[in-house]
Amino acid sequence: MKFANPYLLWLLALVVPMVAYYIYRTLQGGAAIRISSVAGARNAPRTVRYWLRHAPFVLRVAAVVLMIVALARPQDVEEQSRTNAEGIDIMLAIDISSSMLARDFQPDRLTAAKEVAAEFIADRYGDRIGLALFAGESFTQSPLTTDKGTLQTLLMRLRSGIIEDGTAIGNGLATAINRLRESDAKSKVIILLTDGVNNRGEIAPLMAAEIAADMGIKVYTIGVGTRGKAPYPAVDMFGNMSFQMMDVEIDEQTLEQIAETTSGRYFRATDRQSLKEIYDEINAMEKSKVEVTDLTIYHEQFLPLLLLAIGLLVAEFLIEKIVLKRIP
Repeated sequence: MKFANPYLLWLLALVVPMVAYYIYRTLQGGAAIRISSVAGARNAPRTVRYWLRHAPFVLRVAAVVLMIVALARPQDVEEQSRTNAEGIDIMLAIDISSSMLARDFQPDRLTAAKEVAAEFIADRYGDRIGLALFAGESFTQSPLTTDKGTLQTLLMRLRSGIIEDGTAIGNGLATAINRLRESDAKSKVIILLTDGVNNRGEIAPLMAAEIAADMGIKVYTIGVGTRGKAPYPAVDMFGNMSFQMMDVEIDEQTLEQIAETTSGRYFRATDRQSLKEIYDEINAMEKSKVEVTDLTIYHEQFLPLLLLAIGLLVAEFLIEKIVLKRIP
């Protein structure tokens, strides 16, 4: 609630002299006649006229107050915010092969990739994001969606070993492309994360990259793994897991070619912090267009107050001329 003309509320100060004058006049009394005694009048029962003798003045003061408030134009203010978001469709293609359990990241590559990707999803406003997974095969974990909560839950549930092992980069990229094929977004992006060399799948990574380029899809590639050696998981004949130091092999040349073909970029993440910085950089480069329009609507509230003031004046007139009618 606000007033369009708040300075008019100073007129309420006029009520004070009105009340003071009425009290003064009442105490002074009006015309009088001499009588021998008022004892009988004092013992007479008090009628409605007695209790209503000040009602006209009270009604008049209330009417004046309401009219002054009405002149100040009270308003209900309704504020609305309209958002027009031109989002980006993004597919995350994540390698879940057994090598992603290597411990050169804390606690391992896959867990670090999931947690950093979850933070990336939380920062994307107005975008549709989907999730494709690949190892020796590939599949869609989540289609494009704006439901961040569900997507993050599905992301945190993914684990290595649910599909045949290997690294089918081309298949993983093709699965993500297929999810963006019918997208009508002006900007379509794939973030492909892997720690190995393409050794499985029916689709060559560079062929998938050419398809993405033809469809206007930009691909950011991320190679995950420290430089040199890293502790890789190994399972013995009894099913027990151990870790062996092995050379980190990432086909950086292919990942660079994929990014170059699609006008994207290649990044190398050697630890969890650098992986987070890469996602932050991609987040900054691929900004959604969001327009926010603030709308303020004013609803005038003076009319009910004015009608009530008129009603009080009418009531004052009726009480004074009918109930309290005096003989001149």
